[in-house]
Amino acid sequence: MTKGKLILFPVPIGADELALSLPEGNLGLLGTCHTFIVEELRTARRFLKKAGFPYPIDDTVFLELNEHTTHEEIGGYLDAIERGENIGLLSEAGLPCVADPGAMITKIAQRRGIEAVPLVGPSSLMLALMASGFNGQSFAFVGYLPVDKGKRAAAIRHLEERVHREHQTQIFIEAPYRNNQMLESLASTLNPQTMVCVACDLTLPTQYIRSLTAAKWQKERTKVDLHKRNTVFLIGE
Repeated sequence: MTKGKLILFPVPIGADELALSLPEGNLGLLGTCHTFIVEELRTARRFLKKAGFPYPIDDTVFLELNEHTTHEEIGGYLDAIERGENIGLLSEAGLPCVADPGAMITKIAQRRGIEAVPLVGPSSLMLALMASGFNGQSFAFVGYLPVDKGKRAAAIRHLEERVHREHQTQIFIEAPYRNNQMLESLASTLNPQTMVCVACDLTLPTQYIRSLTAAKWQKERTKVDLHKRNTVFLIGE
């Protein structure tokens, strides 16, 4: 029997119009799956309905995978693929497996010889890098920085050293309710001429992307409120 595939479906990160974020071919492939591995059931169901999923949502199998899921719980998630069925992996927003718990299931798929099919879609990290004006040849995504103020400052200085030593753009994110504090830390910790990009609400009408020196952010940061807005931060040259 021919195995099915694990299809990695990107999900819009903000834009209401699906055509602005996803190729038409992605939406057609949704109909090849009757089982989806998802981070959050409600948002997954909403996305499928909006995407024109051709089968009854209530007859569709949803398997939850998030930061609380254990490896033991997901052990059988891919069994239907061995029986010839495709399974879709949906991110909560953006690309599956990139800063996303879906990486856990894709790792299992690779070890079991199951084909993982990545599809084109939006990535807030790449969109921010594209618009920043920073080095796109060498960059690193470092996830979240420490919450503790002293440790966060030390981490920021370390990233700044890498920017200037390796000419490598450093990309990171923060919990949305701590974005303003992060920008304040960047402005006060970095050398005045070090460049910082703030990319907020990507693909939304409220999108805001600006690259300034740390010194200029000292003045400008009070003019933009990042509280509870999805934001990507970059340090570069």
